[in-house]
Amino acid sequence: MIVTVALIVAIIVTTALTFGRFARSDGWRATVTPLASIIGSGFLICGPLLAKEFGSAALGAMAVLLAIAYAAGAVIRFNIVHVEAHLAAAPFNDPIAWIARVTQGVLALAYAVSVAYYLKLLAEFSLKPIAIDPASQPLAANIIVTVLIVLMTLLALGGSLRKVEHLAHGTVSIKIGIIAGLLAALGISWAINGTGDPLPPVKLSFASVPMLLGLLITVQGFETSRYLGHAYPAEMRIRTMRHAQWISSAIYLAFIALLTPFLTRAAATEGVAGILDIMELIAPALGLFVLAGAVSSQLSAAVADSIGSGGLVNEVSRRKVSVPLAFALAGALAIVIVWLTDPFEVVALSSRAFALFYGLQCALALIVSVKDGKGTTSQRIGFVAIGLVCLVAAAVGAPAEG
Repeated sequence: MIVTVALIVAIIVTTALTFGRFARSDGWRATVTPLASIIGSGFLICGPLLAKEFGSAALGAMAVLLAIAYAAGAVIRFNIVHVEAHLAAAPFNDPIAWIARVTQGVLALAYAVSVAYYLKLLAEFSLKPIAIDPASQPLAANIIVTVLIVLMTLLALGGSLRKVEHLAHGTVSIKIGIIAGLLAALGISWAINGTGDPLPPVKLSFASVPMLLGLLITVQGFETSRYLGHAYPAEMRIRTMRHAQWISSAIYLAFIALLTPFLTRAAATEGVAGILDIMELIAPALGLFVLAGAVSSQLSAAVADSIGSGGLVNEVSRRKVSVPLAFALAGALAIVIVWLTDPFEVVALSSRAFALFYGLQCALALIVSVKDGKGTTSQRIGFVAIGLVCLVAAAVGAPAEG
């Protein structure tokens, strides 16, 4: 029954998001881009990792992580209005323009690192159900990721990767439908079986802070709205970024809340794909839901970030580095990271790269606010506070323990 209900819910949500009248609106299309980036497999890996580190306080830890992300989103939204306006009128040698180019370079690097993160998770989820020697699994995962990056590079050089990206964006409705089905399955299981195992004790300590900050990548993606100025006006990008963060936050919190009866078992799972064990415990067929959601999410996000990295390097270099060369360099960096890190380390490394980007965005917001007389004193204090949090995350964001 659980699987049947999950499938029905997934079909209804997917149909509504695909064929509903609002699905064809500019507002929804502008929402989908950041939403597709935020909702990768992050919501799948967060549950077990937070359960291990925070016990019954996992939901509160998730709320804190989302609050940090929303605060960083508020800085990006300020920059859409004020920094974009400043840069539009600034000469090439304007100091703020130079800082903006540095932030774009950091974002290009962060995107390249995130490709390694996305594809590493894709390989981990794909190999989880296969009977393979655990000692050989890291090697197999690295080989899979390397092959995927090489294929993506070849597609980019052939001009076909944009088609893959458009197809991937078109699957966002399916992805959200799958997530809705998983949430329904967890809710029904809780209603039928009750709380199940005793909940793990609450674990809170300063030592947990670096690990929490090391999960920032799992709620990242909203910054894509900042670079959609060619397609949508500022007001729409600001509004739809908020919507994307609201929707994704609701999904993350609902998922962790509905996972509560299984927190003890979640804390005992191994690897970043441990959620598969939990969902298959509820109903074996639900593992297919998780796999479908994880693989489609990670592949689409990896393609989008690969294109974003190549485009940004090309722009920052003032077209001196061609897009194909930039894409190849980003792919090479991603391959190096894949072979030098384990899944937990690549999650933390990606988080630190994006935290640095958000910290620089806070610096941009503060400088423009003071120089151009924009914003309020409380906003400037907020820029400093958020910037410090992001710099701490960039400096100490730590991998979870497997």
